[in-house]
Amino acid sequence: MKKNSAAKNDNKNTQNAINLIIAIFVFLSVAATIFMGKGFLASQPSVEVGQISQHDIYAPFEFSFIDINGKEINFEKNEIIVERGQRITKTQQLANAELKKDQKQPKNLYYILGVLLLMIIFAVITVTYQTIRKLKVLNELKNVVLLCLVSLLLILGAKAIILSGWSVYLIPIASVSMLVAILVDPGVSLMTTVILSIFIGVLTGVRLDVMVAMLAGGIVSIYSVINVRRRSDLTKAGILIGLTNMVSIIAMGMINFISINYIIKQGAWGLANGIISGVIVTAFLPVFEMLFGITTNVSLLELSDLNQPVLKELVLKAPGTYHHSLVVGNLAESAAEAVGANTLLARVGGYFHDIGKLRMAPYFTENQAHSENKHENLSPTISSLIIINHVKEGSDLAKKYKLGSAINDIIIQHHGDDIVQYFYHRALEQNAQENNNLQAEDFRYPGPKPQSKEAAIVMLADTVEAASRAMPAPTPVKIKAIVNRLINNKFIDGQLDECDLTLKDLHIISNVFTHILNGIFHTRIEYPDIKQFTNEQNKHKESSEKNKNK
Repeated sequence: MKKNSAAKNDNKNTQNAINLIIAIFVFLSVAATIFMGKGFLASQPSVEVGQISQHDIYAPFEFSFIDINGKEINFEKNEIIVERGQRITKTQQLANAELKKDQKQPKNLYYILGVLLLMIIFAVITVTYQTIRKLKVLNELKNVVLLCLVSLLLILGAKAIILSGWSVYLIPIASVSMLVAILVDPGVSLMTTVILSIFIGVLTGVRLDVMVAMLAGGIVSIYSVINVRRRSDLTKAGILIGLTNMVSIIAMGMINFISINYIIKQGAWGLANGIISGVIVTAFLPVFEMLFGITTNVSLLELSDLNQPVLKELVLKAPGTYHHSLVVGNLAESAAEAVGANTLLARVGGYFHDIGKLRMAPYFTENQAHSENKHENLSPTISSLIIINHVKEGSDLAKKYKLGSAINDIIIQHHGDDIVQYFYHRALEQNAQENNNLQAEDFRYPGPKPQSKEAAIVMLADTVEAASRAMPAPTPVKIKAIVNRLINNKFIDGQLDECDLTLKDLHIISNVFTHILNGIFHTRIEYPDIKQFTNEQNKHKESSEKNKNK
């Protein structure tokens, strides 16, 4: 069975890799087609003598022409032929005409073949990166679609900017880098940034200065949003990106001996690019979150507000569950920080993991206080169904209140496919004399097992917190023993098989839980009765006065 399962997983991974290749290749093909619509992007517009140039005209490759005086003039690759705002001279018109003529030569075929080869290389790089890193995010179709969509939008924007005559340094590649880093994965974003920087650099005339500026701004943008939690942080990131762009443009301009005035002007465009990128991400991030059902740290911070409607309902209808959830959230956050998981997701997941208990709150121990146990008059099978159903109820509430897929996953996975032990053993005792074939599967949660570190940590925190509450006279030794036992039981039962927690992580989590629970259940001195304390104080006062009189 294990071999068959492994084979199926290998086939699935292979198919995902193939799908990824096709998706990336088709996307890049479409992008190249857009650029090649009526001619190459590097093709130069027609100009007339005396006309004011609406944009900069570069030499995309080395070429020469004969001017009106019969003198041969050479232009180096990336050399400026006409600057934006400059009045066109006869020599510049001839240079531009010769350039357009050269671009209609068979070089176009070489250009097409070169772009196609680049697309193949990029596809291979993407698959190789995925093979080495084994990123789960690239096995999800929605993430691949998102990646292609934002990149395609960037290329459309790049075409519009260049054809309009604005500076190429306004192409907001950093906005794509930030969106992919926040919505998908920083590593995937880095790969995307490198590929798009090269692609845009090639399509703007194989300009190294453009590639460097795009790459530098993109990498800094990824770093600036790795731990972003507030939408206002995106504005700060935009300013940092703008400054990086400006420095990169100035540096490349100085290396290429370009005039200082031109460098400063293009550097200003680079600064504007960063700010515009921040604005674009701020505007489009909520849209992509909604369209693709992705929960980001920004959304999680908003969900961590305890005034969320479902949490306010929980505190009124299930106060025991509410308090339990707060403690689970704090335990999960501390453990996640210790093992390098997403602390915010773990904490918020802990807050919402048991919201499914709202509907049948009195049937859960923490909400019963000193009232009658609702399960005393129910069969173990019915009781287990009520307990198990809180997972489905929680998932339904997560969708109703739009808590996001990440929180919904934790709600569904926080019990894995574990058995409701108490009612299962109770059923075994009742059916011992009847010789009924009792199936353990009837008392098992539907699963799946935790798929992420955060879901597994919430599972462990939930189990440990509930067990420690039921412990009589808790002491540090007892707490440590029960924490270790419960975590070991989950590991032995295979509940942690599908997440990325290691044995070292489990040891660290155990120590964190033990430390926090010792703080919660620490001993206190017993305060004396007020009347007794007053009487003893008066006796002490009278005794002191007698000693003074003697």
